Amino acid sequence: MENGDWGHRMTNPVTLNVGGHLYTTSLSTLQRYPDSMLGAMFRGDFPTTRDSQGNYFIDRDGTLFRYVLNFLRTSELTLPVDFTETDLLRKEADFYLIEPLIHCLNEPKPLYPLDIFEQVVELSSTRKLSKYSNPVAVIITQLTITTKVQALLEGICKNFTKWNKHMMDTRDFQVSFTFGPCDYHQEVTLRVHLMDYIMKQGFTIRNTRVHHMSERANENTVEHHWTFCRPARKVED
Repeated sequence: MENGDWGHRMTNPVTLNVGGHLYTTSLSTLQRYPDSMLGAMFRGDFPTTRDSQGNYFIDRDGTLFRYVLNFLRTSELTLPVDFTETDLLRKEADFYLIEPLIHCLNEPKPLYPLDIFEQVVELSSTRKLSKYSNPVAVIITQLTITTKVQALLEGICKNFTKWNKHMMDTRDFQVSFTFGPCDYHQEVTLRVHLMDYIMKQGFTIRNTRVHHMSERANENTVEHHWTFCRPARKVED
């Protein structure tokens, strides 16, 4: 091949059919890592396969190849925050023998930049439902909010005093409400308003869990737990 022909190939676009998904890129991008499978493939070290349209064909996951190709273009791994297919992408990186990508997937970047950390709010709700002396069950609920975000605790104390049927206990990093007896509607209304208040401060729910405990024939206790998180910038001392 003449040098002029090689230069022409370097600048011409290359179209790949990866598992039915078409991608167009440059030859130089595909050869960014010469020791990779793609580097060897487009160096002519082994035969290539083409589809009926003449596109280079690779029988791999076409959706995940998007992240492989973007890594070849930028040498940086950029994934959506809610990306859940890391194990599958790692298999693709192993197949293509792209060592820097394999390294990135084995040592992922932190969720946030180094000057950002997560603020956490834990909300637990212990609901005791009693049927002893009433034809309709009554509920006594203890709600506990735990966080180091002092402004949030102060806001909750200020805005939710009206819900305090029995007592409100405030401690370091924690505020608790004992609420009831009440009916189900009142109890749910309090919990929904409290969760809405927390989320309006920029927090999102990270996870939830529920635990049921049957104590006696006429009593039932249910524990709910929510974890809320939001990013915040570190402040130098």
